[in-house]
Amino acid sequence: MSIVDGKKVKLFSLSANKPLADEISQSSGIPLSICDISRFADGEIGVNITESVRGHHVFVVQPTSKPVNEHLMEVLIFADALKRASAASITILMPYYGYSRQDRKAKSRQPITAKLVADLLQVSGVDRVICIDLHAAQIQGFFNIPIDNFPGMPLLATHFLNQNLENVTIVSPDHGGVTRARSFAKFFNAPIAIIDKRRPEANKAEVMNIIGDVKGRTCIMVDDIIDTGGTLMAGAEALIAEGACCVYAAATHALFSNNAIERLSNSAIKEVVVTNTVVLDNVENYPKIVQLSIGQLLGKAIIHIIDDEPISQIFENIYEVHKE
Repeated sequence: MSIVDGKKVKLFSLSANKPLADEISQSSGIPLSICDISRFADGEIGVNITESVRGHHVFVVQPTSKPVNEHLMEVLIFADALKRASAASITILMPYYGYSRQDRKAKSRQPITAKLVADLLQVSGVDRVICIDLHAAQIQGFFNIPIDNFPGMPLLATHFLNQNLENVTIVSPDHGGVTRARSFAKFFNAPIAIIDKRRPEANKAEVMNIIGDVKGRTCIMVDDIIDTGGTLMAGAEALIAEGACCVYAAATHALFSNNAIERLSNSAIKEVVVTNTVVLDNVENYPKIVQLSIGQLLGKAIIHIIDDEPISQIFENIYEVHKE
């Protein structure tokens, strides 16, 4: 147990991203408490909290990354256990929010699963959720409890600013990412370009046209999620064909489904920069993949929440703090 500003606080990590939880613990000075996550013979999840949480403000680290359903059920069951054990408050640090891409009905008879997940979290007893770069900002409106959507882009931008790249153009891989690209471009005072694409089916993209001048430019494609990597690889090939001198990619959440990490490493992209919201195994074996840590920032955010201090400034000023 830790006492912060006179409040009893505990920090737990479930199974999705323990390395990130360790970094958050070190940054906040709050030790990780012990919990046991087990499976019954049929796959049901069991939870055992080995120490009292009565009257404690509890923080739980659990991005809902692959396997999404397993990690989502873990956090729901754990929150229920905390609520029934009389925790004073339950805050879930969910840097990657699974099912966020299903935030609206694109076709008839489709679910809005991002809203369903929000409902499940609230019913389970969660009092607050902290995320990084939600796929769609309107997901915040699905909650009737506080939800903080922190930006990961300033941290990514700082990495490129420190490389002193010249003739930079920020590229949105689709029309939906224009706002994100424009925000990213402000760090460089750079123009933007847009890749006009279509999706014949899920996880497949075809480039139709490039809007904007990229000839002789250093292009940085910016997205929130890299899943199979197909969009970025097709975009990079199109940009090179239009005369771009080199192409980089930046994204907050590196899902890297299937063999995406190998395919990206062999692609026309010079460097892929991501954060550690999702665990990447053996990333050191792929020099083209650069992973930046958000652990220190989330640790500071916890302390600000406990002390009832504003936390947006922590993330808004990242590039000023880290710029060399």
